[in-house]
Amino acid sequence: MTTTTDALHLTAGTAAAGPYALEVTPESAGWAHSGLRVLELAPGASHVLETGPDEVVVVPLQGALDVDCDGQRLQLAGRPDVFAGPTDFAYLPLGATATLQSADGGRFALCGARARNRLPVRYGPAAGVPVELRGAGHCSRQVNNFATADVFEADALIACEVITPGGNWSSYPPHKHDETSDRETELEEIYYFEVSPGPAGQPGLAYQRVYGTSERPIDVLAEVRDRDVVLIPHGWHGPSIAAPGHDLYYLNVMAGPGPERAWRIVDDPRHAWIRGTWAAEDVDPRLPLHQPRHQPVDQPQNGARP
Repeated sequence: MTTTTDALHLTAGTAAAGPYALEVTPESAGWAHSGLRVLELAPGASHVLETGPDEVVVVPLQGALDVDCDGQRLQLAGRPDVFAGPTDFAYLPLGATATLQSADGGRFALCGARARNRLPVRYGPAAGVPVELRGAGHCSRQVNNFATADVFEADALIACEVITPGGNWSSYPPHKHDETSDRETELEEIYYFEVSPGPAGQPGLAYQRVYGTSERPIDVLAEVRDRDVVLIPHGWHGPSIAAPGHDLYYLNVMAGPGPERAWRIVDDPRHAWIRGTWAAEDVDPRLPLHQPRHQPVDQPQNGARP
């Protein structure tokens, strides 16, 4: 049976639960490892989070946040919105109780993964987030690698943010990571989208493609809008297409069975040739998008990365 768009595209609000504007758990997604919640807090409000079997990285999408956990207080400066550059973040271990409080209110992503080992509570500064420019021309995008395997220590969780200028394609060429080999790691993946409005506040849109093999069929072509989610249990995924005039943000949350925590992907061989054209093109001059002046930028990465 082929899994289709209706099952894997969660439009904004349809996966709300209790205090969360979005709640995706391994159980609700029908898989075993990765999850994502989005918490919206009114000014002065607080929320008690029980991490349970998950490790959690708290990422401000909009606003500042105080996090109290295991006797520590982490003060997250946050950011005005997801297009304003990388943010600081907090790591919370499995089996922890945390109180999240925001003086001015905001929206916060709780990226989760089923964990085996309990690591300490930690603060991740915005200045320590590597900003990478990938691709070239209309395949240019910016990646904020705040919790990738080679940047930040975690037990199972891998997470990053991708900014795609309006009119560009990212997550291209299509790639997959759904089996374990020396070239690939098995990872479930969540895409959480935010789309910048037009100059007069017009709502934007974008597109996400996911497709499979004859052995593991999947067929998704989703028209995504602000705060939608696409679940990717397996298969080739990409492109993520930003409509002209509307910059596209997505948060990637990944985890798998381990025990190795790594992000290895393989390209669809029918489309991998596009990488060979990038050396002759410049990176989109709009990138890095809204980047803080103090933040270092990695050189364009045109190797086998999504």
